[in-house]
Amino acid sequence: MKYIVALDQGTTSSRAVVIDEKGRKVAAKSLEYKQIYPQPGWVEHDPFDILNTQTETIKLAVSLAGIDPHDIAAIGITNQRETTFVWNKETGKPVCNAIVWQCRRTAGEIEKLVKAGKSDMIREKTGLIPDAYFSGSKIAWILKNVPGAMEDAKAGKLLFGTVETWLIWNLTENRVHVSDVSNASRTMLFNIHEMNWDKELLELLDIPESMLPKLVDNSGIVGYLKKDVLGVEIPIAGMAGDQQAALFGQACFEKGMIKTTYGTGGFLLMQTGDNIVESKNGLLSTVAWRINGKTCYALEGSVFVAGAVLQWLRDELKLITSAPESDVIVKTVSDTAGVYLVPAFTGLGAPYWDMYGRGVMVGLTRGATRAHIVRAALESIAFQMADVVETMRLDSGLELNEMRVDGGASVSDFTMQFESDLLNMTVVRPTNIETTAMGAAYLAGLAVGLWKGLDELAALWQADKTFTAQMPRVESEKRMKKWHKAVERAKAWAEDDEE
Repeated sequence: MKYIVALDQGTTSSRAVVIDEKGRKVAAKSLEYKQIYPQPGWVEHDPFDILNTQTETIKLAVSLAGIDPHDIAAIGITNQRETTFVWNKETGKPVCNAIVWQCRRTAGEIEKLVKAGKSDMIREKTGLIPDAYFSGSKIAWILKNVPGAMEDAKAGKLLFGTVETWLIWNLTENRVHVSDVSNASRTMLFNIHEMNWDKELLELLDIPESMLPKLVDNSGIVGYLKKDVLGVEIPIAGMAGDQQAALFGQACFEKGMIKTTYGTGGFLLMQTGDNIVESKNGLLSTVAWRINGKTCYALEGSVFVAGAVLQWLRDELKLITSAPESDVIVKTVSDTAGVYLVPAFTGLGAPYWDMYGRGVMVGLTRGATRAHIVRAALESIAFQMADVVETMRLDSGLELNEMRVDGGASVSDFTMQFESDLLNMTVVRPTNIETTAMGAAYLAGLAVGLWKGLDELAALWQADKTFTAQMPRVESEKRMKKWHKAVERAKAWAEDDEE
């Protein structure tokens, strides 16, 4: 039996999953690491926390699986996207903490680009809406604000990378500086039509091209895991940003298939084949994957806070002790007693794209209880994704009858049923919800011949539970209307803070 080890580097934890050649999870190990909030709206990670926890999970997962490292055919990597690392290529030391995708510190700089009339050009080239979410303005901030960084960058001493780039650089003993095209397409520096770094965008943000990694396909050997991790060199052969990896892991190989990942954020992707579908309603066009030089695109809607709202209930409000407890609590009440929570902690994502939006809770009365607030938090996850699905229906002109789901919050039967009710759509949860890791594993396995093609991978996908709409349409429409009223209260809340 041969195995793949998938590294799933997420926003709050690093994870390693051992997968066998039948696509079954053999073992997994996850380690959380510190979130750093230097100022309101700022989010950082220590690059070495990410590297060390990820390296440790590889060893722990393989040990847990009880397999011989010589039987590992390849390693696949999937990662939180847009999070930005800049380091010195001679010393290997980061010039500062990684700036996380959620961080809003560059909102003012993005606003300047918009006011300068650059939105259409950026959108046309990258498929993205100018936003502090993406890596480009984060790199520019580092070069401007870290003493000596711009001089070193212009002298060719600094390297940029998203998470997969940083991990591969370190796991190959500083030999390989690459980025796969799915992650590159999230930087706001990559031309999705030409499939290259864009010189005009680099000039616009004053970023030296010498910092950028070499672009590679999502499936193919790029380097080898250094021997001191598992005692044997293993090919690193698959990479994809977490949402593209989940689309691949959900076997969405046909045009028009959609999946939603309920992770820290919420991400809906529709596979659009070799067509770049341009959204008129606030969605993003992005690269899904490129295999053997053939590019497949996707239409994406992302919200910044999905499962993270449960962490907030647990860690900051202390209303729950674990995420699964929320599913028990919601059953103690029949509704939210009119409470709506909009968890726009770091702004509003699709389809609103409001960098200055902030979280609000409305409809509170003296009778509102802990259970009502917990229920409102779970409902907020479904409401946000319902907004994105409706937008995707508008943009694609397709009916969209089925949605495949994954990610931590997808285990909540309550949330998935509520989602189905809001959308009047079938929601299908697979037996294996580790689809992000599976996508990275599949991409790596294809590269080393463990699996022969997409048909073989599609046969590995199996449904676990199907949710169908039960709520009367008049009721779900009434709830959506109230939700939109709550969102209006959250918009532009922090705008005055930036003046």
